[in-house]
Amino acid sequence: MIDGGEAIRKLALNVARYTGLAPLARPFVGGIGAILMLHRVTATPEKPDSVNRHLNIAPSFLDAVIADMKAGGYAFVSMDEAVERIKAGGKGGRFATITADDAYRDNMTEALPVLEKHGAPLTIYVAPGLIDGSAHLWWDVVEDIVKACDRLTLATSNGPAVIDCATPARKHQAIARLHAYFTTEVREEDLRTVLRGLAASHGVDADAPRLRTLMTWDEIRAVAAHPLVTIGAHTINHSNLKRLSEADARREIGAVKDMLRTGLGEEPSHFAYPYGYASAVGCREVGFARDAGYASAVTTRHGVLRAEHAGFLHALPRISVNGRYQSLAHIRTMLSGVTTPLANAGKMLVTV
Repeated sequence: MIDGGEAIRKLALNVARYTGLAPLARPFVGGIGAILMLHRVTATPEKPDSVNRHLNIAPSFLDAVIADMKAGGYAFVSMDEAVERIKAGGKGGRFATITADDAYRDNMTEALPVLEKHGAPLTIYVAPGLIDGSAHLWWDVVEDIVKACDRLTLATSNGPAVIDCATPARKHQAIARLHAYFTTEVREEDLRTVLRGLAASHGVDADAPRLRTLMTWDEIRAVAAHPLVTIGAHTINHSNLKRLSEADARREIGAVKDMLRTGLGEEPSHFAYPYGYASAVGCREVGFARDAGYASAVTTRHGVLRAEHAGFLHALPRISVNGRYQSLAHIRTMLSGVTTPLANAGKMLVTV
């Protein structure tokens, strides 16, 4: 199935690249640095043909990206130092910091050796609920459910909806339908219960994806002790904060600090909004993160950092390094800053 949005993004990247616009624009729109966003980093993904395969890059590509950026003058720094450099308006030269969402085990086993090679720090954003099981990697569970059946029934506000999963094309459509179902129709507070019920009815273990791919608390404690690693917060249950009440959203953002301090012995200073796009985080949520006392908070909005972000430390954009764009040319184009306004309705300063 062709992703129309992905096709448009790649077209824009290629136009910027082949017209020579990116290198010409970089001195004017390249900003002061960038926050790179990772999820999985492994040479051997469990499901290489997964709908979610874009969340993964190969360690060799991460190695190439860091080497290329260093050759281009980027200094790789911790999130703490990145915040200080933003506050200083980028004095000291162009910089980058690397972040990884969800605490996938391969961040420790396959990404960290690459980072050690380059002395590049990493911030891993942890959602305790994903580690404990009060939340699930539902996007992976959905794929397992669809794979396991030829037909499934969803309880909707308009009554039962029967979904055909009999063919590969229908399975793709079913996964898209379930994504919409869990992100817009099922209440955030009910997501775990509904997901587990649907999984159980089709013989699928809803815990399997997180147990197979995420770190345990012991592993998180071990990686947190590494001098290159900082642990940040990712809410308690990887919740879409915009879909929660104020009280619940504040709890997800604030109480996670106590949970991580209890589990790891240190309170996190940095935060990442789950999902991070417009329907998951806005000005309200940014205010909650600021009130909770975090030094920074990152979204998934696409963009380079600018000196003006000193006034928006709780709404920082990132550059996603993912499987859709495993090309150094694409990364160079994104870092040039030319794609920032293309992805944000002409805005150079990306916040929320």
